[in-house]
Amino acid sequence: MFNLFVDSLIILLVVVDPVAVAPLFAALTHGESAATKRRIAIRGTSIAAGILVVFALAGGTLLDALGIGMPAFQIAGGALLFLLAVDMVFARHSGLRSTTEREQREAETKKDISVFPLAIPLIAGPGALTSVLLMVGEQGDDPFVIGTVLAVILLVLLVTLVSLLASARIMAFMGETGANVVSRVLGVVLAALAVQFVLNGWQEGFMLIEENASQMLTV
Repeated sequence: MFNLFVDSLIILLVVVDPVAVAPLFAALTHGESAATKRRIAIRGTSIAAGILVVFALAGGTLLDALGIGMPAFQIAGGALLFLLAVDMVFARHSGLRSTTEREQREAETKKDISVFPLAIPLIAGPGALTSVLLMVGEQGDDPFVIGTVLAVILLVLLVTLVSLLASARIMAFMGETGANVVSRVLGVVLAALAVQFVLNGWQEGFMLIEENASQMLTV
């Protein structure tokens, strides 16, 4: 269970990347008062927490309803996370976590950005949602697994909230170059984890095929 906690914590920290979200938050809330920034940060992380928790609790049921097996989702999810990792390594804006220029202009004209684009997609984007489902996996009916994943979600979003509240200090200390260095290092880690997801999916998929084949032969 400790290994699950550590692995899940690393994955979600890398995917959400609180250090990378901080400069975006600072830019979108430029000119706002400290109280307004604090309110937006708290509301945005709370909404993102609700979305991720719902996905952790009901994501497996959704996959079952759509007839999607966990091996297929592991392979697809690993591929998406790998694309995100490539963008992080090359310091490019990813469609899995960033917004378009039009969406950014729309967000800048609104006073409250806590729902969009802060909660979605900067924090609870497709990459984070995919990661949560992969963490739960086929053991979604195990209360210890669910509890561990929920604890990881809350811990990562707590770190994200602290990062948002300290976004001005982080930008002053690290600068854009420092943020890109951290993002690239985390991207390499995420790429390795994504490949592992794909390998696990292939392995489980082949095991299911062999099991179904053996059952057919015994009939």
